[in-house]
Amino acid sequence: MANYTIPLKYRRMENLHIVFWLLKDIGWCLIWKPLGIVMIFPTLIIAIVIAYRTRALMSELCHNLAILFWISANSYWMISEFAGVDHLPVCGWITYKHLALIPFLTGLFCLAYYYLFWRPRNREELETM
Repeated sequence: MANYTIPLKYRRMENLHIVFWLLKDIGWCLIWKPLGIVMIFPTLIIAIVIAYRTRALMSELCHNLAILFWISANSYWMISEFAGVDHLPVCGWITYKHLALIPFLTGLFCLAYYYLFWRPRNREELETM
């Protein structure tokens, strides 16, 4: 079985992605709303680009989509806290913060699909290293 290695230009983008992601979360942690909100955009855009570039490899695509959904959920949760609505009910016991479960679970579904369905049926496909 052949292995896929990540090209250097892609690795550099992934490393920059981590910087944006950390800045977003630092803004959230310190309640620096402008920093947290502004950093959502480059973090999400790079996550989309990374997922698009790796679309030919199912293992990479599923993991990168899970990351994209994770960042989306995390960003939504941050905004709901910044807006002061995270604790408010939407319907019954469901609060605005609980709505972040939608993208979190979508990311989990991407990984479950890969590991439970796609991977067992495609054992000879190229894997990433």
